[in-house]
Amino acid sequence: MKQFWLTFFGSIAGVIAGAILCVVFLIFLIGGLIGAALESAATSDAPVLPGRAMVLELDLRTPRLDQPSSSPFAFAEPLSIVELSQALERARTDSRVAAVFVRANTVSLPAAQAEQIHALLARVSAAGKPVIAHAQGFEGGSVLPYFAVGGADEIWMQDSASFTAVGLSVETLFLGGMFERFGVQPQFVQFHEFKNAADTLTQTGYTEAHREATLSWLGSIHDTALAAIARSRGADPARLRELVEAGPYSAEQALDLGLVDRLGHVAAARQSVLDRAGPNARLVDIALYHRQPASPAPAQAPVIALVEAQGGIVTGASDSGLGGPVIGGDTLADAIDAAARDSAVRAIILRIDSPGGSAIASDQIWDAVMRARQAGKPVIASMGATAASGGYYIAAPADRIIAQATTLTGSIGMYGGKLVADEALSRLGLNLDPLYVGGEFTLAQSPAQSWSETQAADYARLAEDVYEDFTLKVSEGRDMPLARIQQIARGRVWTGAQALELGLVDELGGFDAALASARALAGLSETQRIRLQRFPARPEGLEALQALFGVSLDTVQSAQALNQLLQTPQAQALLRQQARLRAQGADLTAPAEQPH
Repeated sequence: MKQFWLTFFGSIAGVIAGAILCVVFLIFLIGGLIGAALESAATSDAPVLPGRAMVLELDLRTPRLDQPSSSPFAFAEPLSIVELSQALERARTDSRVAAVFVRANTVSLPAAQAEQIHALLARVSAAGKPVIAHAQGFEGGSVLPYFAVGGADEIWMQDSASFTAVGLSVETLFLGGMFERFGVQPQFVQFHEFKNAADTLTQTGYTEAHREATLSWLGSIHDTALAAIARSRGADPARLRELVEAGPYSAEQALDLGLVDRLGHVAAARQSVLDRAGPNARLVDIALYHRQPASPAPAQAPVIALVEAQGGIVTGASDSGLGGPVIGGDTLADAIDAAARDSAVRAIILRIDSPGGSAIASDQIWDAVMRARQAGKPVIASMGATAASGGYYIAAPADRIIAQATTLTGSIGMYGGKLVADEALSRLGLNLDPLYVGGEFTLAQSPAQSWSETQAADYARLAEDVYEDFTLKVSEGRDMPLARIQQIARGRVWTGAQALELGLVDELGGFDAALASARALAGLSETQRIRLQRFPARPEGLEALQALFGVSLDTVQSAQALNQLLQTPQAQALLRQQARLRAQGADLTAPAEQPH
């Protein structure tokens, strides 16, 4: 009887849990459809504010991806770095855009993102359009938020905040001591001493090589940031370094030292930029501006293909699910092949933001890049915040590699191994007892026992084969002697600035530089109209939802009916009105008020 009631109530609980999950899914489904419809309505009603000057508002306080997400809920995400680059480059020459207002990040952001944003804002400013940034402090000790807005004409700071942007730091968690305490034995091989990801599992602190490499790239990023800020603010580099590193400061002290330009709350800074933009100027969120269609290039215009690689590298298909984006070897190789086959494509930009991953999948993508080049399509590798290990592997065969000065790249090496847990399990009264048939290497990856001498030797030999293949591919791609590559590789991480000196990259710059390079290699002038086309095309609407959740046909048909309802003239008119009001700081569902 007891078992009956347990089964009975367990079934009821399962039904309730399933119902809750269905409701949550439907909420996301409907939200995604409404968001997509809002975006469609906004983009179908260009221009944004006809006859009125625009002040674009950019909020850096929310984390953003390097590349657009293919998730059906991406409408709620801030513009990616690639999209932001496109929007600000367009705004630079758009007569409707009078100025840019930036809400500064207060704690930290990826170094290469800070560098790209700094350069973009400086270019807008150089075009004669005021760029005003407001910070509610520069906190957390990191110089990177200050770096990001250092290209602005004016930096405001709230007078009750503080300036602690004095340097850079990293904190590494080492698990070696914990594993030793609990009876877990890490067994890893690494090629070579600078391939320090394995150190976090085997050591209790920094090795000399790990410390040397980390301080080196930290110092390179810090140097790049301070030099760029000094250049943009017209300050003496040595004096700026002295001031920044002597912090922290109160807001008043930062103003007196010339580290910021004005003190005040965000409302005052926002009004200041509106006044500078002229009468009747209105704030427009930069995401809304980006989604407004610019004058399209003619259908016969040459195409620059954009293949985006974001996340860890795995075999199989790419994914942008709830765990974050991953790069699938099949998906990316197929995308490069499709771009290479398209007769309209004149060049391919491979945008990379990846710490690496599977050597097998990386080699699959490497091969696709080589096939594209053999088909006569120039390939430009454009590096985001990180293009290391497998991320560098897939860039190596490109005709040209462009990185930010602060991109983390290199890490040409490999590591692998296992955690042996037999002693830890025995302390808990557990016994993992393996059986096998076949060769001795069958149990090489088993956590139940340590490597035998033969297994250890075989595993090291296989790892060395991967390392030698990696360095050989880099040598061929960079047209450098193998001995030189193996000398500068050894698993070491470099910044883009350091990699340029070593010959691992060809040029420093962001996505705009990659686009210019693609034009040049394709034989296209700077003014010639082009079409930038993604390969593969991002799934939209129901297609994206079905890919994300594997929804049933009935669900898709029901959602399709809702989508058709949202596409009726009446619904679209309402959604367009909502988009207009939002652009002016109002909302149909709340009292109209200015953002603050």
